[in-house]
Amino acid sequence: MIFRARANKALDGAEDPRETLDYSYQKQLELLQKVRRGVADVATSRKRLELQLNQLQSQSGKLEDQGRKALALGREDLAREALSRRAALQQQVTDLETQHATLQGEEEKLTLAAQRLQAKVDAFRTRKETIKATYTAAQAQTRIGEAFSGISEEMGDVGLAIQRAEDKTAQLQARAGAIDELLSSGAFDDQSGMHKDDIQAELDRLSGGTDVELELQRMKAELAGGSTSDRQAIEGGQGQGEASSQSQQPQDTPRFDKQ
Repeated sequence: MIFRARANKALDGAEDPRETLDYSYQKQLELLQKVRRGVADVATSRKRLELQLNQLQSQSGKLEDQGRKALALGREDLAREALSRRAALQQQVTDLETQHATLQGEEEKLTLAAQRLQAKVDAFRTRKETIKATYTAAQAQTRIGEAFSGISEEMGDVGLAIQRAEDKTAQLQARAGAIDELLSSGAFDDQSGMHKDDIQAELDRLSGGTDVELELQRMKAELAGGSTSDRQAIEGGQGQGEASSQSQQPQDTPRFDKQ
């Protein structure tokens, strides 16, 4: 029972109702064709009986004429022989007529059965096409719904791939951020020599700002037509300002060498 139940479940999952309906319709057409062949065979037998009846009736009429002629010629013995043969033929005609009536009744029954079967086959064909169209539409609607909801097998694979890509991207971003923080804090040594600590970076920024201001004042002096002495004075004043700022720093302030 377990084996049959599992086999039935497997067959139910693999079965396509449209193929089953087409197969059933094909079988009904084959049955209808057999019924039609049976009707044709009965009609052929009936037609042969009719031909035999016509022949026997023709012979019976001929024997009756012969008996009349023999009796007119005074040959009563010939007339009696002709009538005897006619009587035997008449018995055959009666038997053939009985068989003919039986075959005709069978033919009518088979014809009626074929007509009813044809009507059922036509109705089944219409019903079959309706069910197939409804099944196809429902299948397409289900696939569309599964695609939108993401529960289909194909869309599920796509969703898993996207999730894995997002997880890997987030992991790489987190790792890159952690490495940057460790390098900035000095926990890791920069083997390339390009990374600077925060103190050196601030000193470089201040020094770069001073150079920019000095260059800006020099360009203003040139545009104003100032002499070289003016520019030297500006430079001298700037140098004195820097010297004074350095002299104001306490002597015990530690110096930071640029690595």
